[in-house]
Amino acid sequence: MTKVHKSIKEIKQMIGTLTDSDPIMEELKQDERKGVQKLLQQFERERIKKVKEKEEFKILTRYETEVRHQGFKNIAGIDEVGRGPLAGPVVTAAVILPPDFYLAGLNDSKKLSESKREEYFNYIQEHAISIGVGMVHAMEIDDINIYQATKKAMNDAIVNLSVKPDYLLIDAMKLETPYPSKSIIKGDSKSISIAAASIVAKVTRDRMMKEYAERYPGYAFEKNAGYGTKDHLMGLKRLGVTPLHRKSFAPVKDLLQNENKERVAK
Repeated sequence: MTKVHKSIKEIKQMIGTLTDSDPIMEELKQDERKGVQKLLQQFERERIKKVKEKEEFKILTRYETEVRHQGFKNIAGIDEVGRGPLAGPVVTAAVILPPDFYLAGLNDSKKLSESKREEYFNYIQEHAISIGVGMVHAMEIDDINIYQATKKAMNDAIVNLSVKPDYLLIDAMKLETPYPSKSIIKGDSKSISIAAASIVAKVTRDRMMKEYAERYPGYAFEKNAGYGTKDHLMGLKRLGVTPLHRKSFAPVKDLLQNENKERVAK
């Protein structure tokens, strides 16, 4: 029987550099040591995982590939975060990625942990061709409504790109712009550019809400990002409405109406 004359520690250090077709793999498969067999099982799991990730990533790039085949180069993915919260801005991002961009596991930002989003955010910042961010704050949201505010923020994100796009992939929304575009329902789970924009928008907004939590304590903005959680609603009842709150959104609107009724009754 052929044996690999290496310690399990040495094999552990080496195995990550091997491919499945490497001749030494056959020797390792004949090694009867349990530790070696356990390493081989881990290696196989990792190999299958990487193959799956590459297949999933290829699916995520199908829109970008299709558009590039039409002759477009700078394809911007656009997404938003913060349409539903009671407080804080709606934030959008436009991201242009290079053709060879690869980041395994990148998809809808809401499905990722905070630490993973931060990791991906930094990677996207480092490797993207261009990133633009737009935002509309609570007062303007109340003035023009959240749908129009989202469209405005998306257009601002496009304008804030340092590299001019020649095609737009937009999550769900339809925008009036000088550029050809495609609106994709649930685009953050179907397009790599939109997924990257989703990460940038969410991390940007979450960081802002943590800063606001220090300025306006008692609403748990650092945990709920302005959404209507129990802690947030309790803070509203106890402390009242802040400049961050969207006065056209229930229950903020209801709270203000009740306060007005109480003042009139007095």
